[in-house]
Amino acid sequence: MDARVVPAVAAAPAAEAPPHFDGRRFFQPGVRTLHGPTDVWRWLREGDRRPWPASVPIRHHAPRPECLPAGAIGLTLIGHSTVLIRAGGLNCLTDPVFSPCAGPAGRLGPRRVRPPAIALSELPQIDLVLLSHDHYDHLDLPGLQWLGRHHRPAIVCGLGHRQLLGNAGIDKVFELDWWQAWTGPAGTSVHFVPAQHWCGRGLHDRNLRLWGGLYLRTAAGSVYFAGDTGYAGHFAEIRRHLGAPDIALLPIGAYAPRWFMSVNHMNPAEAVAAHRDLGARLSIPVHYGTFRLSGEGIDEPLVELDRARSAAGAPPEQLRVLDFGESMVFSPRADLPAAATAG
Repeated sequence: MDARVVPAVAAAPAAEAPPHFDGRRFFQPGVRTLHGPTDVWRWLREGDRRPWPASVPIRHHAPRPECLPAGAIGLTLIGHSTVLIRAGGLNCLTDPVFSPCAGPAGRLGPRRVRPPAIALSELPQIDLVLLSHDHYDHLDLPGLQWLGRHHRPAIVCGLGHRQLLGNAGIDKVFELDWWQAWTGPAGTSVHFVPAQHWCGRGLHDRNLRLWGGLYLRTAAGSVYFAGDTGYAGHFAEIRRHLGAPDIALLPIGAYAPRWFMSVNHMNPAEAVAAHRDLGARLSIPVHYGTFRLSGEGIDEPLVELDRARSAAGAPPEQLRVLDFGESMVFSPRADLPAAATAG
């Protein structure tokens, strides 16, 4: 799959650094997203974490359709933030994580309670990977290495990730700054867009790489993948710059306690607000029910999402929950009106 980056970018510009780069590290303008040791110790000491089951089986669902109607987008929730997107003749994965743990080598760190709904060996040919940032529950090196050997997809990501991936033998990596775009075949493009978050896989690489969301345009329609983010004004900004997406994949989990998590992770009510800010025709929740990363119970994000959706007056067909392993086909030009915007 040949592609090009517009404009070509290999690292943060040296002569004219972006306003979110200090010459060595990226940062969130006007926001302190990294907690200090005192805050981390308080969070660990309070220990207010609801219990999770050790494992949850994947329910059986009808197989995804082999062929899509013209102008349709196919979606399958694989687990956590990993979604298979089929659109415009391409197969795409968001933040592919297939390892049993969200940690080094896929063997340490939080253990997944749900297996991936599709095994790596059962995937269709993957043409494109949308990579939001380097946290272990989003960037799974063993899974990406397998994809690189068997599928050789283009990987679109933020500045600074090429070295990390290249050291693992992964090529075809296209780095972007916020608002820059990668152009692929058949009119496909991906814009890397702002998010309120941070990067780091250890103690010494904090914010050496840039985090963000990804806005995919295809002949069939557009899909915005938010990655990890707190709720802020960038959702409305994305709509102003790129237009309302047909589909938004919005994180709803890892939000408790709010004093610790709110700057970096939305809660379900904020995800509903983001849906309205974006003006998305359809939003699908992700980033829940797979890894125990915070204090809420395994089912709380979906319960709270339904409550927040109802309170906001958003119809259920605009905020649709896909079960793990469930597929859907969405035709942007026919299926739904755009969401009403806040205010």
